[in-house]
Amino acid sequence: MQKNKLFLIAILVIASGFFNLTPAQDLPLLFKQATNAEIALNEQQALDIYKKILIISPNNLNALVKATELSCSTGERLPIANDKRITFQSALAYAQRAVAANPNAAESYYALALASAKMTEVEKDKKVLVQYVKDIKTNADKALAINPNLGLANFVEGRWHYEMNQLNWAKKLALKTMYPGGLPSTSYDSAIVYLEKCRQTEPYYVFNYLILAKSYQANNNPTKAIEVLQQLVKLPIRTPDDAALKEEGQKMLDALL
Repeated sequence: MQKNKLFLIAILVIASGFFNLTPAQDLPLLFKQATNAEIALNEQQALDIYKKILIISPNNLNALVKATELSCSTGERLPIANDKRITFQSALAYAQRAVAANPNAAESYYALALASAKMTEVEKDKKVLVQYVKDIKTNADKALAINPNLGLANFVEGRWHYEMNQLNWAKKLALKTMYPGGLPSTSYDSAIVYLEKCRQTEPYYVFNYLILAKSYQANNNPTKAIEVLQQLVKLPIRTPDDAALKEEGQKMLDALL
């Protein structure tokens, strides 16, 4: 009887160990499934899989960054404002978790900069809005200080410079008044430097080409804008947004030729 009891305990211990190992063993498969879903342009499915990964591995940097990115992109397409806000807040929470768990990773701060940028689209409180504007650059700067070649961090930084220069004088004055420490100096030249760095490291990122072309056009360099747009329209579609971005780029190119 005692031997049987010991045998059963041993079986339970082995089984417990097996089932504890199984989730970790599932991670490569789940990452593969998420990648395949993205390739198939099914970002919501990919996001759901990354959420499953984070249940198994809560501090996984790759999963936290991807969950941030996909919450931002899927949230952007939601027609109801409150749903958009909730999804962007989820993106922000994932990014904050990434920074807390991986404070030395450039990708963590890139994710936080990206999520902060999305929050500017839904925030109504002006003081909070200005803080998010500040957070975009602060965290993009941190990401690039760790890894100057992180392409998407260069994009977020470059787009920030571009959009700051797109503001009219009244909005710039209001932002300067509320911006803690004063608004940093920006220019289309600085935007182009970062966006060109992104083009080198992320050669298929369609959105970067569009903002880069707009920066060249705003900087009175239509020749370079045309060059960038001619490359843009030939890029493959890799996200659900790319077709519309390429269409916008084609219209811009037609107007410049």
